[in-house]
Amino acid sequence: MDYVAANGLTDVSMRGLAEELGTSHRMLSHHFGSKQGLWVAIVQEVERSQREAIAELVPDASASLADRLRAVWSHLSDPSLWPNERLFFEIYGQALQGQPHAVGLLDGIVDAWVEPVVADAEAQGVPGTVARPSARLGVAVMRGLLLDLLATEDREATDAAVEHWIELNVGFYEGA
Repeated sequence: MDYVAANGLTDVSMRGLAEELGTSHRMLSHHFGSKQGLWVAIVQEVERSQREAIAELVPDASASLADRLRAVWSHLSDPSLWPNERLFFEIYGQALQGQPHAVGLLDGIVDAWVEPVVADAEAQGVPGTVARPSARLGVAVMRGLLLDLLATEDREATDAAVEHWIELNVGFYEGA
């Protein structure tokens, strides 16, 4: 995962990757079916590990919503994750274009992030009718601003946008 994140996918061959990993291209093909199948598996694993990391890093439930959202943004926007995030958007785009090797990525790609946020919000007393659309909006905002950050590297502007969204979100929850 680290090699692909650091080098991207465009010019990576199965043989070259296998050599870097100290294995054979046949073994990689056996486990993942194809180079593209390996890319999807890498993205799915990175996504899973990031959901786990966020579940562990977010301040406890007694922390304010604003502090919890800032912690998530701080983690996701860390430059050390940018290679993995570029890979995510690369494969996500292929899946959205209907590329057969990537379409499986779309299964649960939103709900896997929405469901834990809904559960957290409901545990805080937010009704499901409010928690679910708000969680989906939060996933979209974070992904959109990550894409913005990767494209522009404008930390100041994206941080300001996140802060504005947090203020709107907290105000909404307080009024709900």
